[in-house]
Amino acid sequence: MRTSPPGRPASRLAAGQRRGGIAAAGLALALLAGCSDQAAPPPVAPEVAGSALPPAPPEFFVDPANPADAEAQRRAARGDLADAEALRELGRRPSAKWLTGGPARDEVDAFLAQATRSGQTPVLVLHNVPQRDCGRQGKGGARSGTAYQSWIREVAAGIAGRPAIVVLEPGALPDAVTGCVADPEGRIALLRDAVAVLASTGTARIYLDAGHPDWVSDVEKLAAGLHRAGVDEAAGFALNVANFVRTEDTVDYGHRISDALGGETRFVVDTSRNGNGPYPADRVKGAPSWCNPPGRAVGEDPTTDTGLPRVDALLWVKFPGESDGDCRPGEPDSGEFWPEYAISLTQD
Repeated sequence: MRTSPPGRPASRLAAGQRRGGIAAAGLALALLAGCSDQAAPPPVAPEVAGSALPPAPPEFFVDPANPADAEAQRRAARGDLADAEALRELGRRPSAKWLTGGPARDEVDAFLAQATRSGQTPVLVLHNVPQRDCGRQGKGGARSGTAYQSWIREVAAGIAGRPAIVVLEPGALPDAVTGCVADPEGRIALLRDAVAVLASTGTARIYLDAGHPDWVSDVEKLAAGLHRAGVDEAAGFALNVANFVRTEDTVDYGHRISDALGGETRFVVDTSRNGNGPYPADRVKGAPSWCNPPGRAVGEDPTTDTGLPRVDALLWVKFPGESDGDCRPGEPDSGEFWPEYAISLTQD
């Protein structure tokens, strides 16, 4: 039986140590070559978007089936009490549900039904655009632009007029702006259609992913891409998803992007793993430092009470402890919960 070593540092999630609680139109879409092989389903015109949305419940949804709680129970049963408590603290924080393909309507409907019963706001991440990982560690995405458009419509049908925050396609727009994908304009057209369809629910707050400060330095170019992808019909944009950049640096970057869009566009920040900032080198132990870097830590708790201009929320978009990929021998596949890494993120 493994026991916790003596002298373990206090958890970063101890009570009181982290701040505040959980508190467009019809689009004629012509997808370019490589994104679609048949006529696309008609896009849906948004009826309500941005500030016209009804108020959402004040707290984000805490999924009772989160992997940290389940692992905490296993560790407590075998006497690993310190580890179990660290995992419980992670499980008490609300985080996002990632949708990465497959039938979506029933899955979204069931998740939102749970959140509605609890009176909390769910956070969804849609990550299924074709060529979504652009040759990086992960792989996958819809097989075509048409398949993706159908999938987005399934998600919208599952939302069915209930409040939700939607982070749309992490990395998709930065990859288009930097030319990583084969068909940047087709990618942007897919994002614009997705914004229109999701906005037509009347209750989804959509935040288009815009990367992080260490990705696209040309904020004017990034802002132009956001504009073409429909950010004006969305609630705003999302930053630092699944990354480690400190909140203050991310917010400064977000203000620059917002300024380039006219100064009123709002945004959200993923703080799930940015407590110690990014790893101070491009590579660590033979792999990219964005992939499961050691010595990182959870950041500020999820909240809408940010006290930061133009920042709608701090979110835990990436669940702390989910692997970024099997970048080194013995590391789990992307998205798989890794208890040891999760526990390390709670330590000073």
